[in-house]
Amino acid sequence: MIAKAAAVLQKDFLTAVRYRNGLLLSVFAPTAQLLTFYYLSRAVGPQFRPEGLPYFSFLLVGTGFYVFLLASMHGILQVIQESQQTGTLEALMTTSTPPVTLLCLAALSSFAKALVQFLCYVAVGFCLFPGGVHVSLPQALAVLVLSVLVAISFGIFAAGLQVSLQKGSVVLWVFGSSAWVLAGTLFPVGTLPEPVRALSQWLPLTHSLTGMRLAMLAGNTPALKGEIEILLLFALILVPASAGFFSWTVSRARQLGTLSFY
Repeated sequence: MIAKAAAVLQKDFLTAVRYRNGLLLSVFAPTAQLLTFYYLSRAVGPQFRPEGLPYFSFLLVGTGFYVFLLASMHGILQVIQESQQTGTLEALMTTSTPPVTLLCLAALSSFAKALVQFLCYVAVGFCLFPGGVHVSLPQALAVLVLSVLVAISFGIFAAGLQVSLQKGSVVLWVFGSSAWVLAGTLFPVGTLPEPVRALSQWLPLTHSLTGMRLAMLAGNTPALKGEIEILLLFALILVPASAGFFSWTVSRARQLGTLSFY
């Protein structure tokens, strides 16, 4: 398994090095975003402290972690879409490696790239515009791991829909667009109307963003422990459910002869 993961990472690294323009763009866009958020927070003023946190730090961690989780979901789906476009999906799904394991291995480089971008984004943001940072490393790692498991689960669900209905990207687009508002990426969830606020509590990304903000900006707090417990519950439910759903859609597509459809 380790050898397979290393081979996938090596292949995707060599591909990325060949396309240097994409690397330059991935550096320029976050820098422009950091400047935008910095001047936005200055325009709002220091008196606005959502959830008791400086607004720039709130935006920095929230948007960075949200983009990272969404990229993890799309990385899973992209494996299926590219295999469908190149006509290799049927061959991939008939290897000795279980379908879900193969899917995660193929998306490994996409996940690693998104993680590095998130860490660099946050590090550069706090270096250029220092703010109140009180990192609780064990809790931050716990939030990161559980959030990634949840994000991968959503990606696997979308991949299953792509295999069966070819509509996985539409589902992720709708989910990402609504989560951008409901999860409190740019503003605190407490400002939402009461019915919408109640709905946002059923969204795992809400607890991911809140948990990461608390772990990086407020240290170890009782509220952070509650967010970790909620994320653990989501992960325990979504991981096996998504794996079972994807395996079922692949098996059904094989029976119907539609596995190579796109």
